[in-house]
Amino acid sequence: MSDETLTATEQNLAPSQPEISDGFANYLRTQRRRSAQVTMFQIGIVVGFLILWELAPRLNWINPMLTSYPSAVLRTLWGLILDGSLWGHTLATFYATLIGFVGSLIIGIAVAALLWLSPFLSKVLDPIIVVLNALPKIALVPVFFIWLGATSSIYAMAISISVFVTIVMLYTGFEAVDEDKIRLAKLYGASRIQILRKIILPGSVPTMISALKISAGLSLVGVVVGEFQASKAGLGYLITFGGQIFQMNLVMTSLVILAFLSTVLFAAIKYFESYIYRRRGIKSGQ
Repeated sequence: MSDETLTATEQNLAPSQPEISDGFANYLRTQRRRSAQVTMFQIGIVVGFLILWELAPRLNWINPMLTSYPSAVLRTLWGLILDGSLWGHTLATFYATLIGFVGSLIIGIAVAALLWLSPFLSKVLDPIIVVLNALPKIALVPVFFIWLGATSSIYAMAISISVFVTIVMLYTGFEAVDEDKIRLAKLYGASRIQILRKIILPGSVPTMISALKISAGLSLVGVVVGEFQASKAGLGYLITFGGQIFQMNLVMTSLVILAFLSTVLFAAIKYFESYIYRRRGIKSGQ
């Protein structure tokens, strides 16, 4: 048989692609157009804010000593890059945030799973967790500093601010899993640990993703609060130092870098979310 015949035979055997209806094609175009519009509005809001921020101090609408302006922030940022201090401060904050984020996530999943496995323990600890979650964590900064020292107190602050929210969110998600699935598993003799592994944890993936998003932001907040008190490096330290010498350019530059770090963390979690949903074959947000 010739190569042309083989190629023709393979083409005939290959599954044909389903045709897209006109209505569905219009829907896809509408979704792409709407997504582009949202992106344009987001960019427009940021650009408009930067223009207003630049003009307002220069036109003396507001005091430039109190707010700085984007061009001065860029000069300060370039100066930090040239003297090599930017990377050290940024990495110090990012590293501490990563430790707090991972630590709170591990503790949160472990405690939430333990609470679900033991309804008695859940009833005992539920009010305690609620009280600890409502406790103003900033009051713990000097306590952690005395107990743990300068560096470890920052990690402790990052974990303490985010871990209780993570526990509450995950446990609530575990409790919201379809009861019919749990009854069916029990009917076939599954133990509580097997139900946790096979039903509760896979069924709580959207809740876990939401907990990731919240925990990342709260961990960054905890790191910055800890750096206000104890650190000699990090973006929180730069903000405190800039405020002490009344150098608003340094303060605003540190805030811009913090906003960039938050964006990076959020983008990484969104990518992870899309990857998990593709693997599970479900739509994002379900």
